Amino acid sequence: MKIFYSEYQAQYVSYTFSYAIYCLQENSEELPLILEKGFLPYTNNLSINKNIFYMARSVRINLENFKDTSENKRVDRKIKALNIELKLIKKTEFKVDDLFQEFCVNYAGKRFADGDMNKDRFNYIYNKHFFNRIFVFYSGNEIYGYVFGSLKNNVLHYWYAFFNTDYLREYSLGKWMMWKIVSWAKESELDYIYIGTAYKTKALYKIRDHKGIEFFDGLKWNNDTKLLKRLCKSDEEKIREYDILKNDSNEEGIFNQILNQ
Repeated sequence: MKIFYSEYQAQYVSYTFSYAIYCLQENSEELPLILEKGFLPYTNNLSINKNIFYMARSVRINLENFKDTSENKRVDRKIKALNIELKLIKKTEFKVDDLFQEFCVNYAGKRFADGDMNKDRFNYIYNKHFFNRIFVFYSGNEIYGYVFGSLKNNVLHYWYAFFNTDYLREYSLGKWMMWKIVSWAKESELDYIYIGTAYKTKALYKIRDHKGIEFFDGLKWNNDTKLLKRLCKSDEEKIREYDILKNDSNEEGIFNQILNQ
């Protein structure tokens, strides 16, 4: 693996020179280490033919500390009426057809923040080599959802999720699918499951719903969920410049909390 930096923004008046941090995956065995270092897969530029990962406020669940919450149990009780089953399929054994592609692309158009997943981007994502498992949620001939995952050694990366939005009014289908896969990972005796990022208040459900949450704070994996909630809320504050090191100078600040743990 190679870690490199891409210049982003410069504010010379405050001596703030930003660099985005990326990682180049050089072989398949590196995936657990790349995730461990706080990186997640980047797929927004279809002209890049390498496996590039970006550093972010990544979130994972330490499965040793995971147990069901009351919210997990409530959502599961309600959804039992649908009799949904879960099947795990290796990507190499999965049959791709137009219905599958349309299911995923249509979901992205409705639910992704920018609706940005046309067929070209879908194929670009699907053909990434580190993505090697598909979780299928179904009942009889009806498909409720798919989740793309990367399983390597003792870790699972929960990547893209797609589900039938017709059930959203009555069921928390997306939350249930994530919980179901986390439970599967726990039962499979994995160590960690990586579940994306935690930014802004829309990500708070990940923190509230799952025991064993840890986040990458730029230095290490941090299990202070109160601090993580504070960071998510601060993402929405309208300020001119936000550099934790420079803006949190007091001893109770976020940066000092991170360094002193």
